[in-house]
Amino acid sequence: MAKTKEAPTARQFIELLKTYRSAAELKKYERYFPAKKRKGDAFIGVRMGTVFMLAQEFIEMPPREIEKLLENRIHEVRASGCSIMGKKASHKNTSERQLEELYELYLGRHDRINNWDLVDLAAHQVVGRYLADKPRGVLYKLARSKNTWERRTAIVSTAHFIRKGELDDAFKIAEILLQDKEEFVNKATGWMLRFAGDKDRQRLMRFLDKHAAAMSRIALRNAIEKLDRKQRDHYLCTE
Repeated sequence: MAKTKEAPTARQFIELLKTYRSAAELKKYERYFPAKKRKGDAFIGVRMGTVFMLAQEFIEMPPREIEKLLENRIHEVRASGCSIMGKKASHKNTSERQLEELYELYLGRHDRINNWDLVDLAAHQVVGRYLADKPRGVLYKLARSKNTWERRTAIVSTAHFIRKGELDDAFKIAEILLQDKEEFVNKATGWMLRFAGDKDRQRLMRFLDKHAAAMSRIALRNAIEKLDRKQRDHYLCTE
């Protein structure tokens, strides 16, 4: 009988990841993530391109091991966990049960998915894809959360629906987040509105006609980025 191949572990992944650390890359992270914005994170200086490459190699890592990556205080390790989840959720051979496990892990350990890049690596693939054929009330609950990154998850997850031409949730959740106080929520809201506008420009403009004056300026500027100069000036005159 052929020996069953053992599933990759978090320990194996972290040991391999550390072989790619770079002092030069670490300095870049220290500039981009000043101490006051690190929220307890540590960085070791591994390029995100390398993180993504290794995540693809470890795509068969089981959820219990991915959770160990999420629990690590090294930012690149947690980013790796999110990248593995995102890639696995996107894979055509991933079963519904596997997708459900990733979804439950993502939401169950959102305390460790606590920065914009971590949300963006997995939210639309894991949460969005799982909810594609299911009720989406959880997104509205997240949109009203006191947690910044849960609110960002709510809006970024709609990218999966937008790609399929389903725009209702993106516009409804954007409406909930109109006056959010957090920059990273505002940027994501504007980004999803712009993406929805790629599918239906007139619907975006109707949304802006109704809400531009009340929107966060950051969200508004991101939402109108692809409009022509005259249209952008029209909406910016509400500033």
